[in-house]
Amino acid sequence: MKKNNKIAVIMGGISSERNISLMSGHAILSSLRKENINAYAFDTKYQSILNLKEYGFNKVFIALHGRGGEDGKIQAVLDFLNLPYTGSGVMASSISIDKIRTKLLWKGLGLKSSKFVSLTYKQVMEGLDITTKNSISMLGLPLFIKPNREGSSIGVSKIDKISELPIAIEKALNYDNNIIIEQFISGEEYTVGILGDEILPLIQIKTDKNFYNYQAKYLSNSTEYHFINSLTMQQKSKLNELVLSAWQSLGCTGCGRIDVMKDNLGEFYLLEVNTSPGMTHHSLIPLAAKKAGISFSRLVISILELANNESYF
Repeated sequence: MKKNNKIAVIMGGISSERNISLMSGHAILSSLRKENINAYAFDTKYQSILNLKEYGFNKVFIALHGRGGEDGKIQAVLDFLNLPYTGSGVMASSISIDKIRTKLLWKGLGLKSSKFVSLTYKQVMEGLDITTKNSISMLGLPLFIKPNREGSSIGVSKIDKISELPIAIEKALNYDNNIIIEQFISGEEYTVGILGDEILPLIQIKTDKNFYNYQAKYLSNSTEYHFINSLTMQQKSKLNELVLSAWQSLGCTGCGRIDVMKDNLGEFYLLEVNTSPGMTHHSLIPLAAKKAGISFSRLVISILELANNESYF
């Protein structure tokens, strides 16, 4: 498949991250067209992906975020249609979007991750037993309460008092029937991008918000992204090794991002993985790629090439 291929950039969808997906998708589409690649927008909210072959598409760039695009469902259908696509496959996608199972897998492999307690809708409705309450109490304060399978910090709360827990749980349950209550790690926040087998320059994130929430990610002009940090070469090497191990343990491929916290003792803790990261010109992966000398157009082409290891140039 060369430049005369017909590429579907699938975007939008029906998840809570629809608007972000549309921004990513249109940035990708514009970049592909500037490189004279035969690419078209395909919004899965209005069109069935079962029609992709009927419309003559023979390769797919996945620009969907969240459930229905990043959770293995779209990937399974594309496998059934025998259409190459960007990003991770069915299993890696379905596990990675699930914060609970991702953390359990990492824990089983001895990879450091933040401590947590998971809750189901049924548990909450029936009332938490004393064992669960004690487990939550042992996490300390502050706490993060998150929907299990949401991205972009949607439905996430940070609480400083245990009395705030019921409202935070209710908020998270609006987005998922399974939620995660996670310990707060005081320290520096980093995100590390991966492109194929290459680790991109790490980014330290600084925000003046309560935490790196939706507003800090997409609306605030005060969020800072730093490539210069206080990490030693040994620490950077350790962080890259941890991230690569975490990525490979899930079977992830293509391009993605893993978020990490460094505590005040210098230990790194894995937070979560993103297998379909934002792809606007201001998103974290493009920023890291730019620092590595990779233009946005080259980044988009590289991700597309990774779908089946073919070269457009």
